[in-house]
Amino acid sequence: MKQSIFIFSVLVFFFACKPAQKVQKIEQAIYNKDTTESVKVKETPKVDSAAIVRDIMQKVMMRKIDVNTFEAKIKVDYEDKDDANSITAYVKLKKDSVINIKLTYPVIGILFELQAFKDSLILLNYRNKTVQYRKISYLQEITEIPFDFTTLQDMILGNPVFVNGTIVSYKDSDAGLLVLVNGDIFKHLITLEKDEFKVTHSKLDDIHAERNRTCDITLSNYETFGTYKFSSLRKISIAEKSKLDILLDFKKPVFNQPLTISFNIPKNFKKQ
Repeated sequence: MKQSIFIFSVLVFFFACKPAQKVQKIEQAIYNKDTTESVKVKETPKVDSAAIVRDIMQKVMMRKIDVNTFEAKIKVDYEDKDDANSITAYVKLKKDSVINIKLTYPVIGILFELQAFKDSLILLNYRNKTVQYRKISYLQEITEIPFDFTTLQDMILGNPVFVNGTIVSYKDSDAGLLVLVNGDIFKHLITLEKDEFKVTHSKLDDIHAERNRTCDITLSNYETFGTYKFSSLRKISIAEKSKLDILLDFKKPVFNQPLTISFNIPKNFKKQ
């Protein structure tokens, strides 16, 4: 299970720490245990119109990357309390159909391979020579968050996730446009670049204080591919009982090109 959790941590957060400087009023709302939909930030924002805030979020969603195919090589650096290492991931995606991810290590070759469909997934462990067949809900079971194929797809492409909920507050700051959204699972503080409304930072805190679960994501190095703005460098810090830091460096992503996904289960692999 520990291996599955680690794999998931790397795969699931293919998108985008606590801000260097806290935004006083909004941060108070985030960490206030009594935060509800009625919480109001006690400061006069430069833009306090709910309609304008909704318009900003609509613009963010309109800038989502929507492609038929995608593939990339990703350098993955990770560090936890016990270890630090680097692996390489190869990702192939066909919109709303299939996602294939291979994790490889120098000299050793393929460590794990994931083939995910809308309703199911197959996980190959090349070290143990085992294969697991699971429903897509398995991702939700091991993370205890609402997670499905579409969410994984958006995370890989760098699209905003977990943004549905009540907009609690908004602020125009030197760091960017700050929007706080309260959802069913997370309190999500989103930092947006002012001109093009690109997401530069996401801070997710579990709405249940006893879980003390957080994820800080920084998206940078945005590159232009046709009409798309793609973050090719993403720093992620996941913490609950322990901490895991991940750096994802996307190499030469390719959009909307003919794509073949080959997937074979070796005959000597045992079902687990």
